[in-house]
Amino acid sequence: MGSQERPSPATGPQDALPAVSDHTDPAPRPSGRRPLLEVSGLTVSFPRPGRPELPPAQPVRGVDLRVSQGEILGVVGETGCGKTLTGMAILGLLPAHARLGGSIRLDGTELTRLPPRERAALRGGSVSLVFQNPATAFNPVFSIGDQLRRVARRHLAIGRREADVLVLDRLGRVGLPDPRRVARAYPHELSGGMLQRAMIAMALIGGPRLLVLDEPTTALDVTVARHILRLLLDLRHETGFTALLITHNLGVVGDVCDSTAVMYAGRVVEHGPTQDVLSHPAHPYTRGLLGALPGRGAPRQPLTAIAGTVPPDPAQVRGCAFADRCPEVMDICRTTDPRPTELAPGRQAACLRGAEEGVS
Repeated sequence: MGSQERPSPATGPQDALPAVSDHTDPAPRPSGRRPLLEVSGLTVSFPRPGRPELPPAQPVRGVDLRVSQGEILGVVGETGCGKTLTGMAILGLLPAHARLGGSIRLDGTELTRLPPRERAALRGGSVSLVFQNPATAFNPVFSIGDQLRRVARRHLAIGRREADVLVLDRLGRVGLPDPRRVARAYPHELSGGMLQRAMIAMALIGGPRLLVLDEPTTALDVTVARHILRLLLDLRHETGFTALLITHNLGVVGDVCDSTAVMYAGRVVEHGPTQDVLSHPAHPYTRGLLGALPGRGAPRQPLTAIAGTVPPDPAQVRGCAFADRCPEVMDICRTTDPRPTELAPGRQAACLRGAEEGVS
């Protein structure tokens, strides 16, 4: 039987992860800081096997993102909107047959022009990934300590003894009880919450400048997920790391993210400070996502749903990709592709109707 995540004495029903809540992070906001990550016109395309006469499928269609030093940017949207592909493109982990376009700059370095060997050397060091499911991310035949030690020695050029000390320090820093026992354990011997903490420890052990978190709480129960979010806020306050948090959960975004980018059909359709986006959504898609959250309306009020699904090949859709699902659709939406419009400093939305019901 695996070890269990130990809740703090204060844990109780009130700690259940809310749908959307106010920020409680005491860390200073990254206002006016220089950008660490700049993504411009990012596209990801895939050739169609056996159909060379057709244009490639393009699930990511011109994504622009900017993450300031010390900021946590949430990327939110339904499954199939291109969130994870965007993260994998930044990490250089796309399939071999994928075609990448646009620009990805990390602290001024253009990542798309780096040779594959140099790009791979960044992963685990300058850029780290926290996987959605740590149970499948860890190698089952090596202990937790072995796997963290390998990352430390590869990226920090330190000896085994120094690496062992660092491993125990990082496991303790993420709140794991008895780090020596955890380091000796194999992945199957730990609970899901403990594995996720160990995954965060491994992601941070190389001292990354950018942390990409792909649905870090999806596989966890609500109480453990709440502890993981608190851990991320504590570590951000302590280390000042910069993060890109990919999720479908607006409650997670509201808890930990400074700014939010809403993706739909391979594009960013709304971007701005998190509390502005959640309290005054400017795009009909964002309003639809918020309308589907429990606790947003009056008691016992039925939840609303967005009819339909994300188009499987948005590059082939004429006009706005959200038009067929939009309750506010106009005739022009079916023929004109909306581009992002600045609504206020740091606030954008891509909607032809504008923001008359959004930003005030």
